[in-house]
Amino acid sequence: MSKFFNASLTKLLTFLLGIGLMFELVSHLIVEGLWFQEVGYLNIFFKQLLWQLGLWGIISGFSLWFLWGNLSQAQRYQWNFIPQVPSQNKTRRKQRKTRNPQLIPDSRSFGLLWLLFLIIGLGGLIGLMLLYYIDVVYNIWTPDFTLPNITPDLPNPFFFTSVPQLLSQLKNQLWKGAIIITIVTIIFLKGQFFLRAISLVFSIIFGLGLSGNWTRIVQYFNPTDFRELDPQFGRDIGFYVFNFPFWKLINFWLGGLFLLGLIIATLTYLLSANSLSQGKFPGFSRDQLRHLYILGGLLMSIIGLYHWLARYQLLYSTQGVVFGASYTDIHFLLPIYTIAAITSMIIALWLLIKGITGWGRYAKMRSLKRSIFYNLPFSPLPFIIYLGILLISFFGQKTVQSLIVEPNELDRERPYIERNIALTRRAFDLDKIEVETLNATGNLTAESLDENRLTINNIRLWDSRPLLQTNRQLQQLRLYYKFNDADMDRYTIPLETNGNLPQIAKQQVLIAARELDYNEVPEQAKTWVNKHLVYTHGYGFTLSPVNQVAQGGLPFYFVENIGTENNTGDLQTSSPLIRDSIPIDNPRIYFGESTNTYIMTNTEVKELDYPSGQDNVYNIYDGRGGIEIKNWVRRLLFADYLKDWQMIFTQNFTPNTKLIFRRNINRRIRMIAPFLRFDRDPYLVTARVKNDENKPEETTLYWIIDAYTTSDRYPYSEPGDRPFNYIRNSVKIVIDAYNGDVNFYVIDESDPLIQTWDKIFPNLFKPFSEMPIFLKAHIRYPRDLYNTQSERLLIYHMTDPQVFYNREDQWRIPQEIYGENRQPIEPYYLLMKLTSNAQEFMLFSVYTPTSRNNLIAGLFARSDGNSYGRMLLFELPKQRIIYGPEQIEALINQDPVISQQISLWNRQGSRVIQGNLLVIPFFQEQSLLYVEPLYLEAEENSLPTLARVIVVYENQIVMSETLDQALTSIFEPENVNPSTIIREVEQQDEVIVPDN
Repeated sequence: MSKFFNASLTKLLTFLLGIGLMFELVSHLIVEGLWFQEVGYLNIFFKQLLWQLGLWGIISGFSLWFLWGNLSQAQRYQWNFIPQVPSQNKTRRKQRKTRNPQLIPDSRSFGLLWLLFLIIGLGGLIGLMLLYYIDVVYNIWTPDFTLPNITPDLPNPFFFTSVPQLLSQLKNQLWKGAIIITIVTIIFLKGQFFLRAISLVFSIIFGLGLSGNWTRIVQYFNPTDFRELDPQFGRDIGFYVFNFPFWKLINFWLGGLFLLGLIIATLTYLLSANSLSQGKFPGFSRDQLRHLYILGGLLMSIIGLYHWLARYQLLYSTQGVVFGASYTDIHFLLPIYTIAAITSMIIALWLLIKGITGWGRYAKMRSLKRSIFYNLPFSPLPFIIYLGILLISFFGQKTVQSLIVEPNELDRERPYIERNIALTRRAFDLDKIEVETLNATGNLTAESLDENRLTINNIRLWDSRPLLQTNRQLQQLRLYYKFNDADMDRYTIPLETNGNLPQIAKQQVLIAARELDYNEVPEQAKTWVNKHLVYTHGYGFTLSPVNQVAQGGLPFYFVENIGTENNTGDLQTSSPLIRDSIPIDNPRIYFGESTNTYIMTNTEVKELDYPSGQDNVYNIYDGRGGIEIKNWVRRLLFADYLKDWQMIFTQNFTPNTKLIFRRNINRRIRMIAPFLRFDRDPYLVTARVKNDENKPEETTLYWIIDAYTTSDRYPYSEPGDRPFNYIRNSVKIVIDAYNGDVNFYVIDESDPLIQTWDKIFPNLFKPFSEMPIFLKAHIRYPRDLYNTQSERLLIYHMTDPQVFYNREDQWRIPQEIYGENRQPIEPYYLLMKLTSNAQEFMLFSVYTPTSRNNLIAGLFARSDGNSYGRMLLFELPKQRIIYGPEQIEALINQDPVISQQISLWNRQGSRVIQGNLLVIPFFQEQSLLYVEPLYLEAEENSLPTLARVIVVYENQIVMSETLDQALTSIFEPENVNPSTIIREVEQQDEVIVPDN
């Protein structure tokens, strides 16, 4: 009775567990489908799901069929009893007479010690494989959504060289060792059951591993030619980007599958007929050996594929003088890998023939009969040859490098250096950079400054750091509001002229979104209702010109606060002209960088809209975002998906209640297009956008995010410290901050990678021409891409192989002092004239030589109109010294008068923060102007104010209260302000930069 009850209980629990898992899966799929339908990309979800489920089903199904089929075959051929082994001289005669060769061992028998050694070794190998593949699959299916890219790394196949590394991990992770010991123990106790169960587990893991890499597999079936050939094998670059990763995945899967099949078949034979209790294994029969030969042949064929792919992997070698295949790789390793691949395939064919035809060991040459290998079930000669090739590749590589290459390295490596330079420049789009010369002769005058007044008016005195500190003190208004970031942009602003007539001009500004961060809500107010029904959205933004200062040295705001005399919900503007030109309608932010909670709208509880004095104003969301909850079935599905069972019991829902989740814009876009790489700096734009009916949208706030297509498979292209060696800024993403709509616009249609994704998802991307014109005016060259290209240009501006080899002209990013810390100068946006008379919004940075501190070059990346994406590198003359940022800061800090004034401020309960040192080039005047703001910050209250502006031009250093006063002191000395400090600098060949 007890047994019957236990069996029934087990069945019931199993049934309930199955129902629970099924409900979990169904709820997940339905809710995900509803979310993708809400954002308008349901077909994208179905395609992704189809590929993932299809790959998982095919790979897992085939793997299980293969493993269980081999287990069944092994169980059919296994020993049912320990046969009597005849003496050696009677073996052949006995085999001829018997009609069942299965009853006669065809290999040497061995005792308990060897049997234990083999079973423990093979069981331990299964444990190591299990840990390895679980770790791979875990990393694939648990992406970090805070990273720019969530595409999993291409997994490496489990090879015998992986074993030492895995074993070394056991010292620090003892639980892994416990798992391996458990596996070996279970093999001894429940061998047959365990091998069938572990086959099922591995089949599921293999399916998850390849389905998690669905992006690479779907690319394989939809490739696009780059129309560029690699210089070694003559293959189109598309082969390496689209095909090569696919075959690496096949190698990863089949290598593990065939190795596991060989192990479980061998263990089945070793454990058969109570060999452990008998203390002896009689040897393998002819049918057992044929089975193992076939499995060994399959494994060797995959090892052959591994070596064949290694030939192409040489194009990403890091062993030579440059990235990519070097002289040693091409002239030594390439032939070795080819021979190893061919040898592996010959061994595979030999083993398969032995397995299929039954050709046995008695066909060996007589010389081998008397050898020490006579008792082995196969000839070891092919494997000895194979291992010899591997040893030659290991030791021969260093020999060739030291004896042939290094004595004449430049001549040997010259063609490979040329390949590396050409393909790295092409992969990072450096070959399209225009180059001009700036003589920096110093031709600026007061008249030329007037002609460049728009440039002067947009020199950045405020950057995001002091502005954010001020915003957090003065503009957050409540604890639960948060300014996550402040971003550079430009807006067309009407300016008051002397005649009180408006003049339209672009103005560089800092815009910061006032988001709601629920984590900052007081603890006593953190209830379920407040979290999901009340605190739902941020409100408004601040907009500050980068060059203007308000009373007391604080930032000047075009847009600030919440509430005006006319309407408590309006954002406050500095003038009616600003109000008419900057859209401030509906400033609610339901989707942003800090909106991590899911919310329910249109409930019985009104949402907090914004604070008004000591009270709050409440509102009900009327946007398009959200999924209607409708009925109890959906409520149950959402509750299970979100693991929030309060949704079932709350009485606050209405028939119109909507669920809005995945409101964080970074996670939102990664769920829709996980195959793209995303910029780390989304930025807010306020604009009036017209809909399809040519009516203005109710939304005025949008997020713009840059997206990239990247690959780590571009031959010879050096990635540096980045996980990719090819990048294009192919997509601009626009997200509606109120409704949550997401649109992907292709800005680089020539990119083969985006062409492939457009084939796969034809309804995902829109042409750039369809982006609303008022949003086009705010696209900008992305900083992440610029940093990548700028870092690569430090070396790859050198195109001569000899100069490159000697690193004669290598550059670096100069350092600056910000506050009290020394840091690399970050690229900054400028709004200025470049080579025409029109204002352009550009990203800019400068370079110095590695061995000196003088200025050597600067790089512009343009953002406006048809010039978007064009880059200009200006180079400075090398025959004379032009001060770099570090030298300018050294001159400032070493000046006795200026340093004395800074020291005085630092002793009066405050501290001086040296802001970003800006280098402003003037092309028409062939001049350079250096500008550095000084901020004053109280020690007890972090509220930075702009105290002074330092300007350096030619041999003059000026510190004044405003930028205009400083420029006037230099170019109109007769109008010098009494508070201005003017210092003359003697021209020197070099300025000593002190170490910090």
